[in-house]
Amino acid sequence: METAAVDNVVILGTRLDYAIIIGYFVAIFTFGAVFARFTRTTKDFFFGGQRFTWWLVAFSYVASIVGSYSFIKYSAAGFRYGMSSSMTYLNDWIVMSLLVFGWFPIIYFSRSGSVPEYFRKRFDSRTRLMATIIIMLYMVGYIGINLYTMGIALNALLGTDVFASAVVVAVICAVYVAAGGQTSVIMTDLAQGVILLAAGLLLFGLGVHALGGWDRFISGLPLAHRLPFASFNEPHSFNFSGIFWQDGVANNIALYMMNQGFILRFLSLKSVREGKKAFSALLLVLMPLATLAIANAGWLGRSMVSLGLLPSDTEADQIFVAVAGKVCVPGLFGFVMAALTAALMSTVDTLINAVSSVTVNDIYRPYFKPKGTDRHYLRVARIVSLSAAVVGIALVPLFASFKSIYVAHGAFTAAVTPPMVVAIVLGAFWKRYTPKAAFWTLAGGMLVIGSSIIWPVLISPLGHGVDPAGDFKYMRALFGLTASFIIAVTVTYRTKPKPATDLEGLVVGSIRSGMRKFKGGELNETPGRNVVGQLNIKEGITGVALSEEMLDGLAANVGDMVYVADGRRWLGGIRSVHAKISDIHSEPGVIHVPESLVKEGILLPGRRHRVEKIL
Repeated sequence: METAAVDNVVILGTRLDYAIIIGYFVAIFTFGAVFARFTRTTKDFFFGGQRFTWWLVAFSYVASIVGSYSFIKYSAAGFRYGMSSSMTYLNDWIVMSLLVFGWFPIIYFSRSGSVPEYFRKRFDSRTRLMATIIIMLYMVGYIGINLYTMGIALNALLGTDVFASAVVVAVICAVYVAAGGQTSVIMTDLAQGVILLAAGLLLFGLGVHALGGWDRFISGLPLAHRLPFASFNEPHSFNFSGIFWQDGVANNIALYMMNQGFILRFLSLKSVREGKKAFSALLLVLMPLATLAIANAGWLGRSMVSLGLLPSDTEADQIFVAVAGKVCVPGLFGFVMAALTAALMSTVDTLINAVSSVTVNDIYRPYFKPKGTDRHYLRVARIVSLSAAVVGIALVPLFASFKSIYVAHGAFTAAVTPPMVVAIVLGAFWKRYTPKAAFWTLAGGMLVIGSSIIWPVLISPLGHGVDPAGDFKYMRALFGLTASFIIAVTVTYRTKPKPATDLEGLVVGSIRSGMRKFKGGELNETPGRNVVGQLNIKEGITGVALSEEMLDGLAANVGDMVYVADGRRWLGGIRSVHAKISDIHSEPGVIHVPESLVKEGILLPGRRHRVEKIL
């Protein structure tokens, strides 16, 4: 394996490794371009046509949530502090009940394409505008920090300039997102999710083997590094209190309930039932695996340093690359580094698509061109996708000014997310919460958090003894949550709530009303089974026409909403469409649809298709 020193950074890799990484870039770019042909409308661009199945979305979500900063950040944390670095990702279960039984059904059935759009329906237009500003700040900042960490990784690998590396990756992501939108994002992230999990787990196995087995790996870890939790309030840079409030509460709720990229991902599911399956698989199975995949290089690195297999002066932020270079033969090292690239690209492409969605649907459409054509909005969305990458690149120098990636990420999320977290949770779960209270939760919460940056002493009463001499980067999350909650409750009880009739389908307790609005009629909840038949085009009908036998199997009636998909389940719903049953015919085993549905769902007449009752 070739090595060279550039600016005190050891560069690892062979020509084979570089060829694999370059080949990966080409393959993903091509893969995204292939699926761009499935994007014809803004619904396709932002929501993937709402056609996908749970397993496809769950795996692609893993790729999106595990950014390149995750490999670098959590490997560095694992190197410094041990197995307690897993705390962040293992806290995801905290948000599960809020997500599965409240937020996701509400935003799906209310047909809210974004948090700002939900805020317009739940509160008013000025609250929507304030939410838009905060969410755009959050997402563009996330793009910047991901590009920065990818630049660090490629600098350690290739010796390339950090900023130049960020530019290259940003351009590649922006181009295939602009071409294919959410469909390209989901399909490329499916592949990248599998790659990054496989590479991370492979690295762990190779590392333990290189150390001489499990017992020797554990013996090389200091006692404190073997513990599952950090100390309560020390060290100031990494402790249980700070990680719980910043990552476990504020950042996790923000990630799943505020981050527009992930909201779009789940809105691309074919039904709320599929969402519950996806969340269960993600939070209980895939994220624990992802925790092991992204953090193990830090644990391995600490053990290797203790046992003399790595230099004692190895930098924490470079430990992932150092361990990969130590345990991987040429070719495998390239594959592992390609996984790091996969993590970066899958997060950045998600965020670029999300920025485009919010810009078009919450800024451009309502304030600048409310009566444009769908084709016009699609063109604007593609232009915004390219622009979002440019803004993210401009933020790279800002994040480079922090002492470590972990501190940069923690300081950013703790300062931006708390007001939105409070507003979303109270908006969905508290009917009494008023529009004025929501607005001042966002505006007042950001002002108070901004004041705490100028005067950190404001946080000290809630500091839990953390960072008494610093600026409370981590405990700012608890301070922001507390201040925003106090503002929310105080203003709510001094102002008038919206009438209950205006909240139908927008708060917990009225989800069934939202389901009826979504369907446009009464619900049919009689259990049935999926049916299969040959798809034919038939003119003169407005929806799906089925035989009596098929209706009996579905336990469905005319007017019910169904999902028609290509019979090949491995496609994950890429060829599918939602429609209502409009007619009954007498041809057993035949599904009649108009040509318009064939075009919308990219269906293949003459093939066997599956019909599933939705509502």
